[in-house]
Amino acid sequence: MPLSSIEICAGAGGQALGLEQAGFEHVSLVEIEPPACETLRFNRPQWHVTQGDVRHYQADRWRGVALLAGGVPCPPFSKAGKQLGIDDERDLFPEAIRLVSECLPEAVMLENVRGLLDAVFDDYRKSIVESLQKLGYVAEWRLLHASDYGVPQLRPRVVFVALKKDAAAYFSWPEAQSKRPPTVGDALVDLMQADGWHGAEQWRQQANEIAPTLVGGSKKHGGPDLGPTRAKKAWAALGVDGMGIANAAPEPGFVGMPRLTVRMAARIQGFPDHWQFSGKKTAAYRQIGNAFPPPVACAVGEKIRIALNAAAKPKLKRA
Repeated sequence: MPLSSIEICAGAGGQALGLEQAGFEHVSLVEIEPPACETLRFNRPQWHVTQGDVRHYQADRWRGVALLAGGVPCPPFSKAGKQLGIDDERDLFPEAIRLVSECLPEAVMLENVRGLLDAVFDDYRKSIVESLQKLGYVAEWRLLHASDYGVPQLRPRVVFVALKKDAAAYFSWPEAQSKRPPTVGDALVDLMQADGWHGAEQWRQQANEIAPTLVGGSKKHGGPDLGPTRAKKAWAALGVDGMGIANAAPEPGFVGMPRLTVRMAARIQGFPDHWQFSGKKTAAYRQIGNAFPPPVACAVGEKIRIALNAAAKPKLKRA
């Protein structure tokens, strides 16, 4: 039987999709950006999507839900910003804790950027763990790499998991896969060939490593590109022009370094090809670049599901 879940700051549904694959059924999703809400509704019409600020969302009606999950905003902790943490108005960890106190889920799963593990946030992370402990949870932070779960890019992400004490004893973090993830060339060559580009196979041989981390940017950022100068250089080494996103695959006589399309970026992020993104190119790429890779969410979600089911078995026997 599927386990019920709530998703906050759902974005384009990367985490929600992965958790669905892990056996969770979303009863409510909250997202503030209209294009992302359209993406969620288009791909999963049965999901109940609320467009709005999570600060105004109430979770009381979902008391006892199996899982509360989400990807709270990264800028307060990102090395690309000022790392203001709790002093950043975009910090929504306090709201996540409020929602946990309202619905008292069996488990909590939140993800964020690697910068959250910096020493400057030691006390902040400790305070979040202590807040959940007061509510009866055992909580832990862990750094996971998307490439360890089949995603063809680096993408280190910090994942926070908290479970009620009876389930926490059964939880373990997912182990890295022994199989290497596909290279950028192997992952994208069919898409690069889609319009007949004659140089696709030669390009594939150059693109022989996994991708650097995709960067989604923010509303303040201009157009879609593949990140700061260092990231663009890494993409260039793989034969990819990181200065923008292409509207289509290269044509037969194309010469030079191709750019990624929105669909190519989505595949690099671990989205299945059937997942569609609403909005124009910039909005679509921003949703993809800011997403949590579905395969990573699935891997963690499966471990949470196993722990919750294991904790529930003794209760069933007593009944």
